[in-house]
Amino acid sequence: MVVAAVIERDGRILVCQRKVGARHELKWEFPGGKVEAGETPRQALRRELEEELGIQAEIGAETLRYQYRYPERAPILLIFFRVTEYSGEPKNLDFAEIRWEARELLPRYDFLEGDVDLVRRLARGEFQNP
Repeated sequence: MVVAAVIERDGRILVCQRKVGARHELKWEFPGGKVEAGETPRQALRRELEEELGIQAEIGAETLRYQYRYPERAPILLIFFRVTEYSGEPKNLDFAEIRWEARELLPRYDFLEGDVDLVRRLARGEFQNP
């Protein structure tokens, strides 16, 4: 199980680029990671955001979940959560680059294949703040 955050601020969404040498190097993704034994998805995402961005986040509503299978790999369950409240300023602690981007421009990025469905939906204006 993999969890990821859709962090929105001032109408822009935080996206992160994987480092050279990492699996799927230089692909863009939403911050997050694997759920470890004994963790709930929200606990795992809170931990990952602290490790990757140095923020203490309140994990909001689940936005979307689906199963995705990368070639020659077991299927994984992807769970995306909204994050609109956090303390600290996001810092790049684990990526080649992080960037705040307008949702309509997200499809221009070379995202991980597993994230593409969410990217398209965000670009269409789904999951907007009420």
